[in-house]
Amino acid sequence: MILVTGSTGSIGRHLVRMLAGEGAPFRALVRDEERGRRLGCDFVVGDFDDPDSMARAMEGVDRLLLNSGGALPVAGPQPMVRQQVDAVDAARRAGVARVVKVSAWRPLPGSKLSVRAHWEIEQHLAASVPGWSLLRPTGFMQNFFTGEGGFAAGGAVSGPYGGGRVAYVDAYDVAACAAALLTGPAVGNAAYDITGPEALTHEEIAAKLGVPFHDQTPREAGAALRSQGLPDWFVDDLLWLYADMGSGTMSEVTTVVRDLTGRDPRSFDEFLAARA
Repeated sequence: MILVTGSTGSIGRHLVRMLAGEGAPFRALVRDEERGRRLGCDFVVGDFDDPDSMARAMEGVDRLLLNSGGALPVAGPQPMVRQQVDAVDAARRAGVARVVKVSAWRPLPGSKLSVRAHWEIEQHLAASVPGWSLLRPTGFMQNFFTGEGGFAAGGAVSGPYGGGRVAYVDAYDVAACAAALLTGPAVGNAAYDITGPEALTHEEIAAKLGVPFHDQTPREAGAALRSQGLPDWFVDDLLWLYADMGSGTMSEVTTVVRDLTGRDPRSFDEFLAARA
């Protein structure tokens, strides 16, 4: 039995459909019962912040897709670390044999916000369960239509991006990689760097979206972020992540999607066509 956390998110909703299509035994973890009904599959109501509900969700589970929300502008350790560490511990107690975790592109202890948090969670996971796989995507194409940044911010791609290229990946392809690892034969513990088939600049992406591109200076971007009420330390960390991206650290294109699924990942044009 597979437990899918983050089942209504960008990755989870695709994974739920894939597992159902394959006839794989699974259940989805949801916080809201009505959203669970809309998924049209077996589900359990639970929350990362409710350890008892997580223990109930793990009953009879032998494989887990571990995925949750990102960084928050709160003081102290990121909540996602405690949430996912507790989920890993619940999985260990339940005898889960394999955990497939959605992580971030090549996390390091010196990284910031969610990237650093994913590194911490990875360390705990590797020391806690016998079987694990780490899915490390660059960034999701869906981010240009969700959240506070990019295209969703007001009809433009705006930020301190510079000319750095990023090999964005469709969340659909990350879900396909997760499905392969969760339903296929046992594999060795490994991290998978997941990308799309091409590395694009944000100016090129803006052109594909048919919107203007505003390449902000770090000072301009910082002022815009602070105007949203974000604390200075959080803005500084975000700017660090932007600078890292702009330096080209996410420009590598890998073959992981093809290696795991047998097909090429979707290009940005294919992602837009599927969205339409």
